Amino acid sequence: MRKIEDIHELRQIQMGILDEVHRFCEAHGLRYFLSSGTLIGAVRHQGYIPWDDDIDIYMPREDYEQFLATYRDDKGTYRAINPQTEPHYYYTFAKVVDQRTRMVETETEGYEIGVYMDIFPVDYVSDDAQERERVFKQKKLLYKIRRCKISQGNPLQSRLAYWVYRCWPMSVKQIERKIRKLIVLAEPTQTVCNMTEAGPKLKGCFPAEDIAESVDILFEGKTYKTMVGYKDYLERTYGDYMTLPPVEQRVTHHFEAYWK
Repeated sequence: MRKIEDIHELRQIQMGILDEVHRFCEAHGLRYFLSSGTLIGAVRHQGYIPWDDDIDIYMPREDYEQFLATYRDDKGTYRAINPQTEPHYYYTFAKVVDQRTRMVETETEGYEIGVYMDIFPVDYVSDDAQERERVFKQKKLLYKIRRCKISQGNPLQSRLAYWVYRCWPMSVKQIERKIRKLIVLAEPTQTVCNMTEAGPKLKGCFPAEDIAESVDILFEGKTYKTMVGYKDYLERTYGDYMTLPPVEQRVTHHFEAYWK
């Protein structure tokens, strides 16, 4: 294997994944939105945040599940993976990976994964703040249990807590069913959130009207999609997102990646 030393080479691989997902979504009428730090980069830098080394997108739950059910790459270069179909998959959201590559991460020890792009579903959540807080506390506990069940190491600081969670009398599949029942609401509300991370990140919730439509946005010289209310989403989630953070907070993920 050849190690990928240059962050620009890593980004080119990620951009290839984004182009593939964009192509598929456009061809099949699926919605997606540049999100998180990727969206900040698009708005503030018209591309990657200078010290960033990943790409994140959101999909409404309906589009997310349709994408995972239908996406195939006939050439075999890319593959969509998610916790419902992958044994020992550490993450709680989907990724599209470049199968020609390999990433080495502490979190995925024992599970081989390629250079990837993250795909997060956006779910409806209660419009009542106290109810949201209750749900967030429950999902945080369930995600901790799930990660302890899967991890080969100790994702917690406490050895006692780790073994309590590790020995919890519930399978990973049972935990995932409980998580889904908790976070996937049957009826629409006026509030949405990315519910697939441990959190709690209540400030990450935003009005459903922000994702009512998609708009074009430039990223690395190409046109992609984001949510119509992206400014509102960024302000609610990050505050003054146009101001550069202090130098000590400009941190990369220190990737370790290889061509197979």
